Amino acid sequence: MGTIKCIGILTSGGDAPGMNAAIRAVTRSAIYNGLKVKGIYRGYKGLITGEIKEFKTENVSNIIQLGGTILKTARCQEFKTPEGRQIAYDTMKKEGIDALIVIGGDGSLTGARLLAQEFDVPCIGLPGTIDNDLYGTDTTIGYDTALNTILDAVDKIRDTATSHERLFFVEVMGRDAGFLALNGAIAAGAEAAIIPEFNTEVDQLEEFINNGFRKSKSSSIVLVAESEITGGAMHYAERVKNEYPQYDVRVTILGHLQRGGRPTAHDRIIASRMGVASIQALMEGQRNVMIGIEHDEIVYVPFTKAIKNDKPIDRELVNVLNELSI
Repeated sequence: MGTIKCIGILTSGGDAPGMNAAIRAVTRSAIYNGLKVKGIYRGYKGLITGEIKEFKTENVSNIIQLGGTILKTARCQEFKTPEGRQIAYDTMKKEGIDALIVIGGDGSLTGARLLAQEFDVPCIGLPGTIDNDLYGTDTTIGYDTALNTILDAVDKIRDTATSHERLFFVEVMGRDAGFLALNGAIAAGAEAAIIPEFNTEVDQLEEFINNGFRKSKSSSIVLVAESEITGGAMHYAERVKNEYPQYDVRVTILGHLQRGGRPTAHDRIIASRMGVASIQALMEGQRNVMIGIEHDEIVYVPFTKAIKNDKPIDRELVNVLNELSI
């Protein structure tokens, strides 16, 4: 598409705290470097329908502290078709958009990769997802805030669990990744975490029960990653009722509570760093990469790696949880 003079920015998929900080950083860094910026509303859907507005620096004033995304987000089935992507590309040409910054998870980056492949559009991705499941980055935008939300909720649940001597299963988000459940369990002092990564290796409930979790404790909290693989918290609560009826079981599903709220300082900082890095990447001639952070350094991760590679769970964290839950 020749020299880049105008960039488009969109947020796609599930919202994550810190997305606004990223929008602000991308917009201001682009303007600082002499580029025009256009905000695309409602993700790829807005790219198809032409819901686009030019952004000046004042458009992103006073948004760094806000959860959600001022650009809104939406799922878009039409963009998954070649015809839909053709319309999106035609809209980009009409609006004079030379390159695209996409903030979202693996589905969003998959869309960017397809657009880049089919129409030779420079695309840069920012990892915006509370699940922390994108390969090539130590953390994703929104993950730290979601973790702190879980921590606050579990601390409150601990009060009632202790008062009533109950076993609580707390279901957290993460889809097919156990990062929120595992690290949330460590931070909250929970007794166990049931995560999809280990579901095929052991019966995690049986292991938890057999470890004698009630020997020295009047209550217990187990974090469960929502997933078709684990079956979620309700599945394990039913199993306990049937297999270990002596325990008083309760379930709390945190749900979309985890997506909202003011982003933490950590999420605001990494979103700002990644936003600036996305503009630098374009100016360096990079394309079709996700901006990641590894060992506190900015890295460029090819879309194919970020999307296709599974991000591994650190098994040492499981050992930490097991040792500290006695």
